[in-house]
Amino acid sequence: MLFEPQRKSAQELIVFQSVAIVGATGAVGRIMCQLLEERDYKAGSFTFLSSKRSAGTKLTFQGKEYTVQELTKESFKGHDLVIGSTPDETARDYFPAAVEAGCLVIDESGFFRMNPDVPLVIPEINPQEALKLLAAGRGIIASPNCSTTQMVIALKPLHDAARVTRCIVSTYQAVSGAGLQGSVDLFEGTKASLSSGEYAYSAFKHAIAFNAIPQIGGPKEEGYTSEEMKMVYETRKILGDQSIQISATCIRIPVANCHSETIWVETERPVSPEEARKLFESFPGIVVLDDLANGQYPMPMNCTGRDEVFIGRIRRDLSHPNGLTFWCVSDNLRKGAATNAVQIAELLAKHKT
Repeated sequence: MLFEPQRKSAQELIVFQSVAIVGATGAVGRIMCQLLEERDYKAGSFTFLSSKRSAGTKLTFQGKEYTVQELTKESFKGHDLVIGSTPDETARDYFPAAVEAGCLVIDESGFFRMNPDVPLVIPEINPQEALKLLAAGRGIIASPNCSTTQMVIALKPLHDAARVTRCIVSTYQAVSGAGLQGSVDLFEGTKASLSSGEYAYSAFKHAIAFNAIPQIGGPKEEGYTSEEMKMVYETRKILGDQSIQISATCIRIPVANCHSETIWVETERPVSPEEARKLFESFPGIVVLDDLANGQYPMPMNCTGRDEVFIGRIRRDLSHPNGLTFWCVSDNLRKGAATNAVQIAELLAKHKT
């Protein structure tokens, strides 16, 4: 296998001489730095970059103190690998300059994901797409949207065994997916509601405390939102199958961290719950927790801080002979973002010659 999941990096040699982390002070950037440190990622040197507002911040990484530098188009000279967690506009404006400087870029933003020349990579699923750019020596590798990532990992073993023809998904997404301000809105809004006070929400158009907001992202075609259409287009690209029919509804709920999803799939042949469990259990990065009688199933409070995708409530669809439905939970800041990017970096290091 090209990809082997691991808690610690298998790197033994320094293959990237200079690594730049862009967005190092953000919610995902901080976790990326933590993971690179925990997994002992080897490089000749590291540089940490951020917006002008956060430049000058001090951070400690692998036992050494660094000063975060302001991101400019000149920042990439002398680097060979860039890992970035930035807004779309920042990726658009700066990462082409990194490619021009000869860098491989792992991009967490959504800007390049659907560019036909940019691979959209989940290492457990399509590592070969990242390795094509590794051979070229430069270019952008996109990491998928958080809600897409956990769903596609769940779909992959079913798709390989029986080909998924249709998928209907409803997501229940944590406020951490809206950035640091999303978490502030939940905590401060909840305190205000409990004390009958007022709170001016910033990350959300509506109150998130004691509420559910059935809109994530802006309006797109046929009444769907941008978050919902990301799940459609990105899933097809990652699995390499444009014929899969997908319908998504994305909902923001008052949970601090971890996205949850109800996923219904139709396959070309029937897949029993027993077969599905075996397929899930044998796939890297999936943990099955499925014991309804004893109240055992994935929940956000139990999955936060973990890198795996958790699956439970696996059952036959009563309305369709080829239907299967299940519940899926994953930490959106880790596997949905930071962990996937770090795993791509590990994949590149493992296969770089």
